[in-house]
Amino acid sequence: MKPGTAMPGTVATTSLRERRRLELRQLLSDTATALFLERGFDAVTVADVAKACGVTEKTVFNHFRSKESLLIDRWPDIIEQVCTRVADPAGPAVTAVVDTLDAELDQLTGHGAAPREQLLAVRRFGAMVASTAALKDSRRRSMEQLVDALHDALATRPDPAPTDAELRLTAVALAGLFEVFYRSLGRNLSDPVPDAATCRERVRADIRRGARLLRNGFDT
Repeated sequence: MKPGTAMPGTVATTSLRERRRLELRQLLSDTATALFLERGFDAVTVADVAKACGVTEKTVFNHFRSKESLLIDRWPDIIEQVCTRVADPAGPAVTAVVDTLDAELDQLTGHGAAPREQLLAVRRFGAMVASTAALKDSRRRSMEQLVDALHDALATRPDPAPTDAELRLTAVALAGLFEVFYRSLGRNLSDPVPDAATCRERVRADIRRGARLLRNGFDT
C-alpha cells in the first residue's frame, strides 16, 4: 500500500465516529433545552444535563463551552450560512440575509405546517431568553459576533472599496434584520397564537419591510 493511502475502512470509521459525535451533541442540546424549559434555566445545572444523558459533565463541556451555548448550538451554523451568502457577489447582501432568515423561519414553523405545540415551545424558548439575565447577555454577545462576521464577509465582496466605518454600519444594519425577525416572531407567537402558516406569513412580511427599508434608505 502506498504511503498516505488510508487503510481499508478508515473513511467509514471516521464518518461513523463523526456521526456519533453529532448525535451526542444534538442529544445534549435537546435534553438541555427540554430541562431548561421545564425547570427554568437557572435551576438546571450542566451536571443535571449530563446525568439525564448518561454522560459525565466533562463530556458536556467537550461539546459545549458553556451552559448558555447548549441553547444556541445552531448559532455558529447560522452565522456561517449567512456570511457565505453575503460574501457571494452574485446577489445583494440584503437578499442573502433575507434568504437565511426565511430558512430559519421555515424550520421553526415547519414551513408553515408546524403543530401548535411546536409554536408554543418556540414561544416558551423566546420568553425564557428574554427573562434570564445570563441568556440575554449571551444573546447580546452572539449578535456582536454576528456583526463582526458580517463585517468580514462584506469586506470580501468585489464592490467599490468602502471605508471600515461603512462596512461596520452595513454589518450592523444587516444584523438588525435578525432583530426584526426575533421580535416579530415573539410578537406573533403571543396569545392568541395563530396557526403556523399565518405566523410564517406575518414574520416574512416584517422581514421584507425591514429589507425594503435597508434597500431604499431611511430618508425615502
